[in-house]
Amino acid sequence: MKIKIESSDRIGISQEILAIFASKSWNLKSIEVEAHFTFVHIENVSVSLTEVDQSLRCIDGYIQCAQVRQMPAEQRENHLHALLNRIPDPIIDIDEQGTILATNSAANKLVAVSKHPLLQQNIVKFLDVPLTQLLPLSEISVSVNFLNQPFIADVNPVLSKQRITGAVISLRSMNKVGRQLSLMQSSTQDALETIVGRSKKITLVLAQVRRFAELDLPVLICGDTGTGKELIARALHQLSSRKKAPFLTINCATLPEHLLESELFGYEGGAFTGASKGGKPGLFELAQGGTVFLDEIAEMSPYLQAKLLRFLQDFKYRKVGGTKEFTADVKIISASHQDFNELIEQQKFREDLYYRLNVLRLELPSLKDRSEDIVLLVEHFIQNAARQFKLEPPKVSHDAMITLTSFHWPGNIRQLENVIYRLIALNEGDTILDEQVKTVLFDRQEKLVLPQVNQEEIKDWASAQALFESQLLAELYPLYPTTRKLAKRLAVSHNKIAMKLRQYGITEQGQ
Repeated sequence: MKIKIESSDRIGISQEILAIFASKSWNLKSIEVEAHFTFVHIENVSVSLTEVDQSLRCIDGYIQCAQVRQMPAEQRENHLHALLNRIPDPIIDIDEQGTILATNSAANKLVAVSKHPLLQQNIVKFLDVPLTQLLPLSEISVSVNFLNQPFIADVNPVLSKQRITGAVISLRSMNKVGRQLSLMQSSTQDALETIVGRSKKITLVLAQVRRFAELDLPVLICGDTGTGKELIARALHQLSSRKKAPFLTINCATLPEHLLESELFGYEGGAFTGASKGGKPGLFELAQGGTVFLDEIAEMSPYLQAKLLRFLQDFKYRKVGGTKEFTADVKIISASHQDFNELIEQQKFREDLYYRLNVLRLELPSLKDRSEDIVLLVEHFIQNAARQFKLEPPKVSHDAMITLTSFHWPGNIRQLENVIYRLIALNEGDTILDEQVKTVLFDRQEKLVLPQVNQEEIKDWASAQALFESQLLAELYPLYPTTRKLAKRLAVSHNKIAMKLRQYGITEQGQ
């Protein structure tokens, strides 16, 4: 029988209660003391609550007693187990020797299939990392295999007087980590609904997106910078059968070769200087069952092109510094603004990899080729900007709209969006005027001014020509910030532009 005894909170009252129990030869299985309450578990089944109450009335400060179903420690433990069992991630509690002390239901489900008991077993039987790595001085996360399944283990040390006495290990599946990363990389908004336009070209693209999304094949998206390649890639994923799995993106132009390799394929612990001891999963592992979007894939190094080609043959790979072979179930979508035929001809991109990626192809039109959509886009961006700035959406004057629709938009939709946001931020009235549009548009646009001729500087025809070329390139390069775009603008070869930029020391950062 379990009893809660209520009394005054005076010194020695608990000892008096225990003395009476001893005098009655009532066997106490456990006792817990709190302010004003003493909880006892009497093992004698023949003792009644009335008998206990009458025996305690002689104690000064005794108030009453009542039978309870659980002792406080039992109640706390049951609530803790209920809480842990509600957590979907497997949780394992170990001591300093690695012995498993407690688990939640999610951990028990993992081993139910293998029929391996967990309690009182050593954790190293189930994990592929040494015990020393599971007993850190501070919280860490490591990549592990638990019963040959990949997880991220979040390890929280249990400390007593600055000494490690164990650890609590929470296992997160790679797919769950991938979904969390996917949510961080993008919004949950329907990507297809955010694609604005009614022109024939964009309507054709959207029809292709719906059709290609049903096919579990690689897709190559081509188009100029700012045409919305990542948005199209996200729409392909959201419309596919993989939509509930992660959608992970990486820009191949922003990382050096060794970092890009480890981001894609992951690495084993200690694979290189500065590598995490627990290793790291790559995007192909985190996106299991989902989609990986490789933006600006034309910037990938020849070494990584070869490794990606091997991966695409059977979707098997090894982590950096590892020997174990993994298999990834992912759909590959890649994109680039560059001309692949030219890159292949220059031997900068593997032709066999291009054919692997170019199974399905989407060509995104430039904004100048779908000018009939500009009005819709302007209205869309005005509404978004006004909502963000908490302003009433202004109107656009007729002349201002003509200027917007007739502009060539070298930066495409991204440039148009930035211009509209700037106009909304600077506008003080209820209408955007043509003068405001021109001020924003032509602030850094093509205002080509011939150099002022100083006869003393002009020694001959060559020096005059060099002065003109340097001024021309300095004016245009900020507007066409890649050598290929600038070459196309001036109708010359890419190599000539690159040579001239080097000759005059013109760089994008220097503008």
